Amino acid sequence: MRVLVVEDDQRLAAALVRGLTESGFVVVHVADGQEAVATAWFGSFDAIVLDVMLPGGLDGFQVAAQLRAQRVATPVLMLTGRDAVEDRIRGLEAGADDYLLKPFAFEELVARLRALTRRHLPERNAVLRAGRVSLDTSARTVAVDQKAVAMTAKELSVLECFLLHPGQVLSRSQILEHAWEDSDEWASDSNLVEVFVGRVRRKLIAAGSPDPITTVRGVGYRLDLTGS
Repeated sequence: MRVLVVEDDQRLAAALVRGLTESGFVVVHVADGQEAVATAWFGSFDAIVLDVMLPGGLDGFQVAAQLRAQRVATPVLMLTGRDAVEDRIRGLEAGADDYLLKPFAFEELVARLRALTRRHLPERNAVLRAGRVSLDTSARTVAVDQKAVAMTAKELSVLECFLLHPGQVLSRSQILEHAWEDSDEWASDSNLVEVFVGRVRRKLIAAGSPDPITTVRGVGYRLDLTGS
């Protein structure tokens, strides 16, 4: 999961980057409003952690409003020391999806980010496609050339992760973060991702798809079905 952290307090920013990275997120940090808008527009992020008080001519409210005006739909979690109801309303009306008051527990930040990405991805209500493979994210069904492929819930989640990032090399941590919410479930099994990626690959090949997943040694896996 890729997260953009927009925070000008260097000490807090360093703590957020370190903590989110240790929690399995891929983190990009910027420190002012103008850079936040440009980075969010050109980058591909699953969520944005956005501080209200920012240098650079744009505060967090303005950043959120500009992103929504530019049709950037990435979920925004706004951080602020302001606890007035009016400020929270202003943030939500500007386009933020959630609000977290400082000081906050880091565990709550992570939980809110995961909840945001689970419910906010627009693709969750769409059919994801790559080549001859399709995944109906509402019905939770998979097909190759419109022929149904039986998959377990976890196999569906792994395939969904690839289809949401076609052509992108995904690390083991990224796949785990997407498909397994409870770290205790997978921490004891270092081969879990390899096992489920193998299952998805074999089922798609058996249904008539070309080999869909490339292993990039030492890095992760890439879905490449665009030309099939």
